[in-house]
Amino acid sequence: MKRIILLMITALIVAASLALGGCSHVGVKVWEHDILAKPEMQLDAGANDRALDDHIYFSKEASSGGRGFAGGGCGCN
Repeated sequence: MKRIILLMITALIVAASLALGGCSHVGVKVWEHDILAKPEMQLDAGANDRALDDHIYFSKEASSGGRGFAGGGCGCN
């Protein structure tokens, strides 16, 4: 019985060590910036999705422009 408890405690300690060890590598190294800066690694899905998002924004705001313009669809700046 004591052997089983000791084995379970050991397994728990090993599992906790492995789980906490997985958090030791957080962040991007300097030499990895070039890989992550590639266009295919961007969150933007593409020009078509951006154009669709702009169209939705223009339709909701009833204005032209969209990105970087002040004011809303009411005509007030």
